[in-house]
Amino acid sequence: MCGRFTLDANELEVLQEYDLKGNITSYQPRYNIAPGQNILAIIHDGQKKRAGFLKWGLVPSWAKDSKIGYKMINARSETAHEKPSFKQLLSGKRCLIIADSFYEWQKSEVGKQPKRISLANRKLFAFAGLWDMWENDGQRLHTCTILTKEANDFMHKIHDRMPVILPKDKEEQWIKPIKRHPNEVHEFLETLKVEELTAYNVSDIVNSVKNENKACIKPLTS
Repeated sequence: MCGRFTLDANELEVLQEYDLKGNITSYQPRYNIAPGQNILAIIHDGQKKRAGFLKWGLVPSWAKDSKIGYKMINARSETAHEKPSFKQLLSGKRCLIIADSFYEWQKSEVGKQPKRISLANRKLFAFAGLWDMWENDGQRLHTCTILTKEANDFMHKIHDRMPVILPKDKEEQWIKPIKRHPNEVHEFLETLKVEELTAYNVSDIVNSVKNENKACIKPLTS
C-alpha cells in the first residue's frame, strides 16, 4: 500500500516541472502527508492542466456515506478495472498525484523501521491516481485514491506493495481527457516500467501524523 508520502518542493518547482500556469492556492511543502488530508493533484479539464487539492481517500459519487473514504486510500492496479468503485474512474477520471518520496515500514526482528523511498534519477514524480466528486445534503467532496502494484525487486525487501509511479513520458497520456475502456487503461498500467528507486532510514517520528517538518525526511544516523 501507499499510506504516507512527501512533497519537499517549492511552488515554482512544481509549476515548472508540470508546465502549469498561475499559482497553486494554499501550496506549501509537506513532509508527512497522510490519508484524510488534502493532497496536490493535477487533472486535465479538456482545455488545460489544472492543479489543486483533493482529499486523500476516495468517496465514489454513489457512496451513501463519506466515511468510506478512509477505506479507499489505495486501489490495486491489477484489479481496479474489475471493481465497481474504480473502473469508471479509470475510464475518465485519472489524475497525477505529485510527490518526491513515499514512506514504507520495513519489518524486522526488532520492529518496524520507517524508510523514505524516492526515485534515484529525478526529484518530482507523479503517482497514478483516480478522483471523483461526491455530493450529499449540500456537502461536496473532491477525493482521490492512489493506484498500487506488486513491489519490484527493490521494494520487496521493504514491503510487498508499492505505489504506481508514472514514467515522465507517460504522465500526459495518463491524464489526457479522453474516455478509455477500463481494460485498455489496465493494459497501459501493466506495461509501465519502474524507474530506479533509492531508500534510507528515517526517524520513527513519521509514525505520528502530528509530526510535519523537515526532521521527518532527515536520514537516520546509527
